[in-house]
Amino acid sequence: MRPNIKTATHDEDAEWLGIRERGSLRMLRLMAYLSLHLGRRVSRWPLYGIALYFFVFAPAARKHSRRYLRLALGRNPSARDRFRHLLFFATTIHDRVFLLNEREDLFDISIEGQALMRAQLAAGRGAFLMGTHMGSFEVIGMVGRREPGHHVAMAMYERNAIKLNAIFAAIKPGISAETIALGRIDAMLKIAQRLECGCFVGVLGDRTLGQEPMQAVTLLGERAQLPTGPMRAAAIMRCPVIFMVGLYRGANRYHVVFEPLADFSNIPTGARAAAVRDAIDRYAALLDQYCRSDPYNWFNFFDFWQLRAEEHGR
Repeated sequence: MRPNIKTATHDEDAEWLGIRERGSLRMLRLMAYLSLHLGRRVSRWPLYGIALYFFVFAPAARKHSRRYLRLALGRNPSARDRFRHLLFFATTIHDRVFLLNEREDLFDISIEGQALMRAQLAAGRGAFLMGTHMGSFEVIGMVGRREPGHHVAMAMYERNAIKLNAIFAAIKPGISAETIALGRIDAMLKIAQRLECGCFVGVLGDRTLGQEPMQAVTLLGERAQLPTGPMRAAAIMRCPVIFMVGLYRGANRYHVVFEPLADFSNIPTGARAAAVRDAIDRYAALLDQYCRSDPYNWFNFFDFWQLRAEEHGR
């Protein structure tokens, strides 16, 4: 049976690329300054106004949030549900200020799968850390910094890498993330070099820039498309893949999860394609699991399921 894989087109590929991020680095610097001087509790109050602004004046994001929450909650989301979704997003962005400035004392962070990560470090083998646009990446980074020898290079498209380091610099001058620019000829070579050094390579498995193979999966009971590129890269590198997510659970609580996703170390070349398909299905199942258990944490405010034309007209 032929795999259910297609290639995304520019018309349907990356609606998320067209969603403009509002605000500026100057505003981010001001927010970081005020937050660090006022403290997390006081500086959180404006988040309610920010979430309310987007609740009222961002109809596209509001529509896609409603559709996603309907699937994740198994019911029609209330206005409170939809506001809470936006508030969780605003909170994780705000908490970047404290997490990047190493204010771990402000948070109650629990970890699931720490033994898995320590065993991987002890083995001296590199691995892919595959995440999603869910919760907080920065809280995962803070957990990683606790472990001696833990080093992560993020593989991402160059435009996003430049944006990420600009955000980091605005929040904490002098800090930057090690990134590997995807789309360049030497990207795979750099990834291989980092893996050989026993480093982790972080990738995101739930978005595409288009013109790349996609695999149909079931997510929250409906069909969706996930890019195959990140998992195929891990298979080519013959390395393990670990699922990661940092879930925000209200107040100052975060829960970080590491779960085994796939191990391509000893997969024969002829069985690689099937192993990649199985791993992507497993990734989709984990997304489904955490979207249901922590529904306000998934921050894909765009048409992830690619609504039918008649639904767009409603």
